[in-house]
Amino acid sequence: MKTTLLLSFGLISIFSNSQQIIDKCLSHKAIQYQESLTPGYINQVNAVFENAKAHQSNYSQEKNNSLYTIPVVFHVVYNTAAQNIPDSVLIDQIRVLNDDYNRLNADTINMRSDFDDVAGSPRIEFRLAQIDEFGNPTPGITRTNTATASFGSVAAITGSFADLEKVKSTADGGIDPWDQTKYLNIWVCNMSINFLGQEITALLGYATPPDGLPHWPAGATSGMSDGVVLQYQTVGANNPNQIDMGNGLQNTLGRTASHEVGHYLGLRHIWGDGDCTAEDGIDDTPNADAESNFDCDDTKNTCVDNILGLDLPDMIENFMDYSADDCQNSFTQGQGDLMIGVLENERYDLVHNNPASINELDITDLNVFPNPTTNTITLTHKNNISDIRLLGIFGNTLQSTISVDSGSVISLENYPAGIYFIQYTSENGTIYSKRIVKQ
Repeated sequence: MKTTLLLSFGLISIFSNSQQIIDKCLSHKAIQYQESLTPGYINQVNAVFENAKAHQSNYSQEKNNSLYTIPVVFHVVYNTAAQNIPDSVLIDQIRVLNDDYNRLNADTINMRSDFDDVAGSPRIEFRLAQIDEFGNPTPGITRTNTATASFGSVAAITGSFADLEKVKSTADGGIDPWDQTKYLNIWVCNMSINFLGQEITALLGYATPPDGLPHWPAGATSGMSDGVVLQYQTVGANNPNQIDMGNGLQNTLGRTASHEVGHYLGLRHIWGDGDCTAEDGIDDTPNADAESNFDCDDTKNTCVDNILGLDLPDMIENFMDYSADDCQNSFTQGQGDLMIGVLENERYDLVHNNPASINELDITDLNVFPNPTTNTITLTHKNNISDIRLLGIFGNTLQSTISVDSGSVISLENYPAGIYFIQYTSENGTIYSKRIVKQ
């Protein structure tokens, strides 16, 4: 039988039942923990937030005409086969992020009409990194087999992140991050805790907010490292591993990442981590007296507010609440503007002049279709190409000296589903950046 940890105000209550959760997000406690390591850290985070908020209007119109691309590297750190989730799940997580951050998710139709005037699309795109720190082709995925059964602990739930942060360190059984100014590092691991011999999923994820990157405050680097950490069962909407939430609702649709990346880009919880007197700092999100408890109660209006002249109900549809995955579906315009403000300031290097974020280098003369594919792809090109190669996800050559006709066909029939690269050499040099997906 599995047990449940319900955490509120630092107290742990244990109930014997099938439910086994959970603190959905420890990002707020992560900020407090960093403050204990580096006094003044909270003031710096708040200053960054206020700066981004002050510039929201500057980026609102710009956002309507711009698409910001963030390169992502997944670090899968696993102790068991189940924790070593397949590429297909990680690829699906990218799909979920792109849908949610561009308001392309099908469940936007479930948003109540109360929020029609405030719902917004941040227009932020996420792509698996195709170039690593050394300029080599990469699938944007690393895998590390660890002897650590879990990076979670009771101490982590009560506010100490020392054990959790070990996943971000090769020396401590995890893996070191890639350059955090150029990549969104997402660690995927097990953070369950062992309580009286039973494994309890006590945390779904946490993230570090921007605080003046690329440099942390003095002394902070020994405490927390920039990026997102996810419990392995929460990744993607096609994850073969499930978490028993005990409420009949879906909480494994990939929305934990949408929530945590929101923190990484500067957003706070919509209830302001307090009561009706606390705020998330965004003008168009309704106040709430507390988080939703993994439910979809659309009858709540716990605080009086004035948004566009209306007292709006609690926005359980918002990705920054603690509502269940299958009732979350939206950001607000103000939240989108603030995230763009962060990308134009504290995380500027992540999306500007960053080779890792460029999907295609000099490939305007090379087309690959269909992509994704099932068995074959066709290449068309104009340049004087002397060599085309098919590479595996780690850059290993699978086929070399492929025909260089203007309509070359490559068969993938004998290769498993996954990510592959096309390398071609022309008079302009060798290009590695064409990525193809076999389904």
